[in-house]
Amino acid sequence: MQINLLCIGKTDDKEITSLINYYLKRLPKHWNFEITEIPDVKNAKNLSPDLLKREEAKLFMNNIDKTDLVMILDEKGKQFTSREFAQKIDTWMNSSVKKIHLLIGGAYGFSEEIYNRANEKISLSKMTFTHQMIRLFIVEQIYRADQILQGKPYHND
Repeated sequence: MQINLLCIGKTDDKEITSLINYYLKRLPKHWNFEITEIPDVKNAKNLSPDLLKREEAKLFMNNIDKTDLVMILDEKGKQFTSREFAQKIDTWMNSSVKKIHLLIGGAYGFSEEIYNRANEKISLSKMTFTHQMIRLFIVEQIYRADQILQGKPYHND
């Protein structure tokens, strides 16, 4: 199984990038985790929010196959504890899912096309965070899930 964090734009904050890399280095190779940063839509400032979301949807869809599982990180999504999230990943690993995409949208969120394509919506918090910070948070939670599934003492209840 492969897990792909699919994001619009690059992380330009060096501190956040450093922290993301800190967790990436600790993930076991068999998790096949990668981050795909889709370049920002050109002339985005000249587009309405709806048109921008539709253009971003095209870019997302270019990276997703029909059989891939798609989870969008969305404020209206379901919230999980770290243990529940670890169990969800374990279930995926033990099923026939070959590739999972965790999508982080642009500043205006996702188009209807992406909402319709998503297999599930998850929320990391009821609060709003920058898209760059969310990348760090989800990578840390994936690392935490690995530690939980291995029975290591990283996570405390």
